[in-house]
Amino acid sequence: MGVERTLTIDRAKRFYDRMGARQDWNRFYEDPVVDVMIRHADFGHAHSVVEFGCGTGRLAERLLVSHLAPDARYLGLDASTTMASLARSRLKRFGDRAEIRQSDGSPRIDAPDGSFDRFVSTYVFDLLSRADIAAAMAEVYRVLAPGGLLCAVSLTHGRTRFSRCVSKTWQGIWSLSPATLGGCRPIELSEFIDTARFEISHL
Repeated sequence: MGVERTLTIDRAKRFYDRMGARQDWNRFYEDPVVDVMIRHADFGHAHSVVEFGCGTGRLAERLLVSHLAPDARYLGLDASTTMASLARSRLKRFGDRAEIRQSDGSPRIDAPDGSFDRFVSTYVFDLLSRADIAAAMAEVYRVLAPGGLLCAVSLTHGRTRFSRCVSKTWQGIWSLSPATLGGCRPIELSEFIDTARFEISHL
């Protein structure tokens, strides 16, 4: 596999602290894929949602406004001080329905086993090291209730000729300077899913 060049937690935190609200500029390529995730996640029947890497809270706001039941609760986690602050401000109007915590950047989630029926993460696994992805997946299995869903989006190696070309270019830039791309690189998240414990319903 070679030596991984993923960003340390401190470097990733500094990058996203500087990025701030500009993170939402990525919506032009993120939203179409997130739309697909939402269509398959059955959020209308979710009662407790945790988002691993909540960013500015833009997805959380969308879920709380249009997809989650009025009694559903949401917990957002992010290692970036700036992102956590932006998310708290954005979600303040939802009161006790939404909570934002600044994490220490580790995959560990401070919640009891089986606490959530949806585990959401968009464009976060692809900036983690393989070891941290595996550790995060262990937390997914632990905190999801029976019948719960992992709802994840990440950069991939592409399915079409054009997307594979884009992915290859992205991978090349990342190989030279991971920080230029916020530490994110194409991965195949399905490699990290224990199919003995999870059934992949959409890929």
